[in-house]
Amino acid sequence: MIRFLFNEQEVVLDECSPELTILEYLRTVLVRRGTKEGCASGDCGACTVVVAEPEGERLRYSTLNSCITFVGTLHGKQLLTVEHLESSGRLHPVQQAMVDLHGSQCGFCTPGFIMSMFALYKSTASPAYGDIERALAGNLCRCTGYRPIIDAALSLSGQGGEDVFSSLESATSARLRKIRNDNPNGSLQLGDRRFFLPATCDELVALLQAYPEAQLVAGGTDLALSVTQQLKQPAVLIYTGAVAELNTIHETEHCLQIGGAVSYSRLEPQLKRHYPEFGLLLDRLGSLQIRNQGTLAGNVANASPIGDTPPVLLALGAKLHVRSGNRCQAIEIDDFFTGYRQTALPTSAFIEQIEIPLQQDRLLKVFKVSKRLDDDISAVCAAFNLRLEQGVVTDARLGFGGMAAVPARALNAERALIGQPFTENGVRAAQQALAQDFSPIDDVRATAEYRLIVARNLLLRAVLEQDQRFTGQPLEVVQYA
Repeated sequence: MIRFLFNEQEVVLDECSPELTILEYLRTVLVRRGTKEGCASGDCGACTVVVAEPEGERLRYSTLNSCITFVGTLHGKQLLTVEHLESSGRLHPVQQAMVDLHGSQCGFCTPGFIMSMFALYKSTASPAYGDIERALAGNLCRCTGYRPIIDAALSLSGQGGEDVFSSLESATSARLRKIRNDNPNGSLQLGDRRFFLPATCDELVALLQAYPEAQLVAGGTDLALSVTQQLKQPAVLIYTGAVAELNTIHETEHCLQIGGAVSYSRLEPQLKRHYPEFGLLLDRLGSLQIRNQGTLAGNVANASPIGDTPPVLLALGAKLHVRSGNRCQAIEIDDFFTGYRQTALPTSAFIEQIEIPLQQDRLLKVFKVSKRLDDDISAVCAAFNLRLEQGVVTDARLGFGGMAAVPARALNAERALIGQPFTENGVRAAQQALAQDFSPIDDVRATAEYRLIVARNLLLRAVLEQDQRFTGQPLEVVQYA
């Protein structure tokens, strides 16, 4: 059984398909069709809804793509849709702003935009232009154009997020905490197909031992595509997002320890503080709806050759803490990817924590090359972690994605860099050595030749960004305000 609030109405579900998405539940079970289906893959934002969770006495409002989020993950949360914003015949301030500033034409995308703007309204009292761009980057409009929509969002700045939900916030938070206290671990079942929500690592271990064929769900932003695009019906899903130990971030003198269920959005402030280049990469990893759900551990365990974060973790020398039964082991990130979509993760194991060293006096450069700035898949992703002494490279770790069947280090290029000045001439041998490290493939995103040229040019770009002659000169074509 799972329990959640649909606005202020408590919903109890017991018998339910484990792969039922929130969008399907809204449109076919509750017959609330204000939320639209566009792509069914988390790209267009037409299906955007808002989920509220307790954060002290207040609520934290987050957007998500309901088309790729399983309904079982709602346990102990409040689900809000576009139908809930109007109150006593009056439009919500976000809705009114869209009307006043002509932010809608055909209207199909409008509910998703409204919900993204609502979450921003509730979480940021005076959003800057860059905040609005980030909040709306996961919503596509094909007829109105973005200027009046952004104008509507700007007009709300300074209103403090006050609305009909404000007066109910404390009571709603208390109701959600009670649900979680009364039922810390929920479940759903339909025949022999099941969805489990363990609350502790020990419960997760027990479930994996009882159901070794189970698939783990953290953000589910990739796994759900097998349901919506390939129509698969997983037999057993286990949600890690409610496991307390997996939702922690610990900072020590020497490393950052990130729990396996920590979302990108929660992780972003720490990454931007310790690894600014890594943190900025997250701005281009999916959309805000995806980052509110997706996890670093999921991106690694997925083992996609075009995942954005593995190249950076390779460059930083991260370590994975893996648990299988009562056995815990540490796996160096270099040894984790064993083949296309294959890893060294043992059977019935999960990533408990990712440990990233805190390194001083190192140069970290992270680059993503894709056809779009936001919400796009990399053609090439590269991360360079260098130690420079008097302008000479004394240590190097180069991580690449999109260049091989697995995310990988460029070992030959690393050797060619060490001992050379970090200059245009000094990196030429490393640029040529990349052809020994990688034999890229041609696909819809890029040709093999293009990928190799780009990888070489990114080394040059790293040099130019450090060159005193170019200091202060913008090398980004577009950058958030």
